[in-house]
Amino acid sequence: MEIHHSIPALRQALQERGRIAFVPTMGNLHEGHLTLMRAAREHGDTVVASIFVNRLQFGPGEDFDKYPRTLAADCDQLRAAGVDVLFAPTEQDLYPEPQTFFVEPPDLQHLLEGAFRPGHFRGVATVVLKLFNCVQPQAALFGKKDYQQLMVIRAMAAQLALPIRIVGIDTVRAADGLALSSRNGYLAPPERAEAPRLYRTLQTLRQRLLQEGIEAVPRLEKEAAASLDEHGWQTDYVAVRQQAGLLPPTAAGQPLVILAAARLGSTRLIDNLEV
Repeated sequence: MEIHHSIPALRQALQERGRIAFVPTMGNLHEGHLTLMRAAREHGDTVVASIFVNRLQFGPGEDFDKYPRTLAADCDQLRAAGVDVLFAPTEQDLYPEPQTFFVEPPDLQHLLEGAFRPGHFRGVATVVLKLFNCVQPQAALFGKKDYQQLMVIRAMAAQLALPIRIVGIDTVRAADGLALSSRNGYLAPPERAEAPRLYRTLQTLRQRLLQEGIEAVPRLEKEAAASLDEHGWQTDYVAVRQQAGLLPPTAAGQPLVILAAARLGSTRLIDNLEV
């Protein structure tokens, strides 16, 4: 596996490498990331991964400084997963001067996650577009665990006419249902034992939604959030939304997704379940 830190070196290395499939990450890799790497082989001749902890998408008081940086271990895992090229820029490489041009997503950036993390999707869209310009892939793969992020990037690619196919890959879960996440490592053992309740809550809500219909959505959302809070969580939201646009459902039969975010101790977990 080749490792490049500068944009010119990366561009030189990717000349005449056929179709490129790209997986951007912030490192501290787990099986969810590696599933994306292996799936990328189906979408390109050359698989490129990036590792960059992007300051722009962290808000004040969030975990930018303590976010795990495990480059050596990540490289070993990427090699084993068959990645061809790793782009691992420093902040100086990717932001040689303060970033003053930004991608400003539409109203979607202010819903759900955006309401609790102002500016987050602005930072995500800006760095992803910059990474796309560095790598120039034909396909890019993202996990569905960050569902709203996937929607923002798909919309950006479509509206800016990027020649990149955005591929969403199903969430990878532990045996007990917990969605794999780099932040799971923050959980103390009792919290890790409690954490699968988030996914079970979404499963229960989906079952009741199919039984009771969209008229029951406001009540079901409140009851699901209350159930989490009763077990020691601090719930930001449990929301039933249309898969297209993440707006509230308006008619029976629409493809839906249930999204949730809640804190367990000091760790904020997110998850979702398509209906």
